[in-house]
Amino acid sequence: MSAEAEDWTADDDWTDEALALLRALRAPHRRNRFKQIAFALYCTVLILVIWGGIPSFGLFLQASMGADYTGHGPELLAALPSGVAAVGLATVLLAVRDGLWRGPVVPPRATTDWLLAHPVRPRPVLRPWFWLSCGLAAFPGLLIAVGGMVALGLTVRVGLPAALGWCLAGAVCLPLLGVCAGLLVQRSRAAARWVRRLTPYATVVILLLAVQSALAVAGHPVHWLERVELWSGPWGWAGIAALAPTPAAVPGGAVAAVLLVVPTAVCLVLADRSVAAVSLPLLRERARTAAGVLAALRTVELRAARLAVAGAQGGGRQVRLRLPVPRRSWLVLYWRDTLSLLRAPARLGRAVLLTVPALLCAVLAHGTRGPVSWGVTAVALVFGYLAVAQLLEPARIETDDVRRASWSPYPFAGLMLRHAVVPTVLGLVLAAAGSVVVLASGGGAAAWVAPLAVPALVAAGLVNACRGAARRDLLYRSQGAGGSTGPLMFAAWYAAGPAVAVTVLAVPFSAALRSGSASALGRAAAVGAALAVVLLQWALMRAGKLPAQARPGTVGRA
Repeated sequence: MSAEAEDWTADDDWTDEALALLRALRAPHRRNRFKQIAFALYCTVLILVIWGGIPSFGLFLQASMGADYTGHGPELLAALPSGVAAVGLATVLLAVRDGLWRGPVVPPRATTDWLLAHPVRPRPVLRPWFWLSCGLAAFPGLLIAVGGMVALGLTVRVGLPAALGWCLAGAVCLPLLGVCAGLLVQRSRAAARWVRRLTPYATVVILLLAVQSALAVAGHPVHWLERVELWSGPWGWAGIAALAPTPAAVPGGAVAAVLLVVPTAVCLVLADRSVAAVSLPLLRERARTAAGVLAALRTVELRAARLAVAGAQGGGRQVRLRLPVPRRSWLVLYWRDTLSLLRAPARLGRAVLLTVPALLCAVLAHGTRGPVSWGVTAVALVFGYLAVAQLLEPARIETDDVRRASWSPYPFAGLMLRHAVVPTVLGLVLAAAGSVVVLASGGGAAAWVAPLAVPALVAAGLVNACRGAARRDLLYRSQGAGGSTGPLMFAAWYAAGPAVAVTVLAVPFSAALRSGSASALGRAAAVGAALAVVLLQWALMRAGKLPAQARPGTVGRA
């Protein structure tokens, strides 16, 4: 269209007339859409008021009657510098990663395939979609600012208007800056390449900032490092602004607020002007990807949605690596699994990164009691499951299409069982390394709980890998007048393996983490081993049914 645009004259431009005609033709659809959006907004506001506004009002009412919540103030102020930097950097990273596969400017397929193919100016067509992305990004920031106002008002006794104003500076500006950066990534191949290269390092930095925030809450702050982080970029300036009305204010709060607001306004203006520079072929590609992901989510094909996003991002960088071919035939499967993981280092990196919060939550569970300890232990197990699940990708690829297993001399169930060997070995190595780090930092024998959970968590992942076609029929099941239980039944089917593993392991592993005695560790090891055997049997039963489900006329049956 750009080549034709050079020959245009003012008489050839029918953009305004075309848009006016489309507005008139789509008026009934737009009214129905407005009603749907208004209802969704009403439900959202109602939920926020019921679950956020009323409890917050009750806390302030109790504070006015003498309740004291300031005991948590020092912990909150200690967590803010590194914590806000971690959340801010994660917000920017998510926004630019969104620009790799979707982007802030993604009109519907009808617009890209039909309207933009005609001689119309693209900017009036694309601008509304950019500003819609800005609004959707700013809304969660507004909620976070209100939550920060409530927290600071209760624990630090800061005036609510001042707390809200200072929190808004970072909570709203950072998402908007992220949207502008996402547009740059969407437009520029060079920017997209840099985002792919820097994502692993940014993820490590976010994790280190979170660890530093937890250490600061535990009483081990590093003030000079916090100052460096606060002035390192917009993610740190948001923390300076949030601390400005508190006793822990850092000099330069007004400067940080100006550095947030002014560049955000400039970037929004520049982004608004550059919206038309997004190429039509790219818009078509992104519209199709977004439509495919949305269709997968509507049909509850979550793995298909993840694969579509990963394929569009182009982030699965393959490493050309060779391993010596084994001389014994029974080692070929393990050689393939190891080689496939080594050639996709992103999965190994995610497994390592997810192991860190699992260990941190386990350390926190060591100092708690009762239901709180069970809950923190459950969170640690969830992170541990997510870590080992990254290593089970060869098994999931096998179950995506069981015809791929035609090369194997083993029955399909036996093949899936063998796919658990390499993830178990690698998971034990990661867990043992984490235990050694905890012991070197002064931890006790309870640090060896981590390797005890690996076999059961790998077995839970194998159960999920063998679940087969999505049981969408569960979504439509109901139970009498009590309402529909379909979504709960589908969630139970979808996450059956990890749900059972976390539920069974939480209590004995919490006891082992708290005491660290040999008897508690022995009980945890026995429960973990028994659960691993049960889950592996369950996975074998599921895997045995997959080849029959893949035959013509049987796909999708229960």
